[in-house]
Amino acid sequence: MHVGWMIKNIAEDPDPLVSGKTAVQEEAGRAWTFKELHAISNAYANKLTQLGVRKGDRVGILLYNCLEYFGLYFAAAKIGAIAVRLNFRLSSPELVYCLNDSGTKILCFHAGLAGRIEPIQHEVPVEQFICLQEEASVVPGWAQPFSVLGEGQQEDPAVSSIHLNDPVMLMYTSGTTGRPKGAIWTHNTTFWFSAIQALKWGFQARETAMTTGPLYHVGAMEDIALPVLMRGGTVIITKSKNFEIQRVLSVMEKEKVTCCFLFPFMIYDMLHLPDLAQYRLETLKTIYTGGDPLMPWALESIRAHFPHIGVVQVYGLTEGQPIAASLDPQDAAGKGSTVGKPMPLTAIQIADDAGNPLPAGEVGEILIKSPAVSEGYWKKPEATMETFADGWCKTGDLGFFDSEGFLTIAGRKKDMIRSGGENIYPAEIEDVLYRHEAVKEVTVIGIPDPKYMETVCAIIVKKDGARLTEKEVAEFCKRHLASYKKPRKVIFVKEIPRTPSGKVQKFKLREQFGAG
Repeated sequence: MHVGWMIKNIAEDPDPLVSGKTAVQEEAGRAWTFKELHAISNAYANKLTQLGVRKGDRVGILLYNCLEYFGLYFAAAKIGAIAVRLNFRLSSPELVYCLNDSGTKILCFHAGLAGRIEPIQHEVPVEQFICLQEEASVVPGWAQPFSVLGEGQQEDPAVSSIHLNDPVMLMYTSGTTGRPKGAIWTHNTTFWFSAIQALKWGFQARETAMTTGPLYHVGAMEDIALPVLMRGGTVIITKSKNFEIQRVLSVMEKEKVTCCFLFPFMIYDMLHLPDLAQYRLETLKTIYTGGDPLMPWALESIRAHFPHIGVVQVYGLTEGQPIAASLDPQDAAGKGSTVGKPMPLTAIQIADDAGNPLPAGEVGEILIKSPAVSEGYWKKPEATMETFADGWCKTGDLGFFDSEGFLTIAGRKKDMIRSGGENIYPAEIEDVLYRHEAVKEVTVIGIPDPKYMETVCAIIVKKDGARLTEKEVAEFCKRHLASYKKPRKVIFVKEIPRTPSGKVQKFKLREQFGAG
């Protein structure tokens, strides 16, 4: 059995209402049924085999969101190859690193990204380049057109045995702390993670899910999309460039979306719309969100505008199960500052620096254990040993359980601020500042201080036209926090650096503002 089987199983159902149902659809309307997705991924798989791809070889996918992305992913799975899903926002030097680190043999890329690939052709181990045209773009002479993949036979590819513990995908971590590492996902990891979500949320074939992130990220494919496909539901994907929340909401209404994944910054964009009342979202039952904690005011606003929609906050990480804990909508009113409880078949432990379990109420590092935890990092045994031990994944995140078993995130272990002998957790301060009417975005970091070792620095993006001073920020925080937690420095910026999944890159801010 392999990951491609989840599509084959539905595509070969004798009932045409099942096999002929839409599996994946682009927001503009282009779609493939389960039968078509299976046949097309077979064709890609057989052609990749003809081009020399063997079990264990790496196939790079550097594409914007499109149907072909799913075709390639399942094609690689069907022949035992490993899909290397690359961030299309990476620069040429960053791509050199990922392609060399993974040893990618064939690279499939969008024509719009050719300018970043051409200068590095001879610096990477890629043997063949395959280009997907878009609009009036031209396939460069050093690449083959994507149409060659469609020339393969559409019957099931003949391959050597694929085992559940074989790698199916390399996902390079989003790099909130520096250079990314390739997290290894096996067929087993992928099946278990899909099953855990289906078990938790009871996905059915009638589901129409919308994924809004880039497909190279687990938040757009492994979260929600794959388990919905596994159950025979439909997945709608948004285009990659020029994100507009108004357009996304319009597609949700038109396609009668029942559930979607929105990153917190997307939810904030939605709630800041002056014409939000025109969107009724009548079929939408659930919004899943994660990446960063959702601020309490946003939960309150969603309940006010859309009382029929449940918000599920999730917590996890690429290598440590992308959704390891979730907060059920019925618990949001009383436990909205938490990320809920562990998912089914998932254990979460809070530990001190020596790895000893801590009792409820005490802050420590979050450790995760489940059958959906990554096997480790690609060709990085030392980093693997450092992060994975005795089946546990050390997340690098800080958190604590309350007496009822709800998990609260206190921030990154490296982000904790140590000031004057006190531990200060940025998430607590960010929560307060997001309640200020002039604040659009905020993040908190520690910066060097000659007296206290570190001091609190708030970096703020103001709402358009809003007025706010450093003194006003400090006074606002003093009303809600202990004095030692208030920001002693406030920096106003036009934007906060984020990863493509919406996570704040605090290491860049520390570098920029001299925190080291």
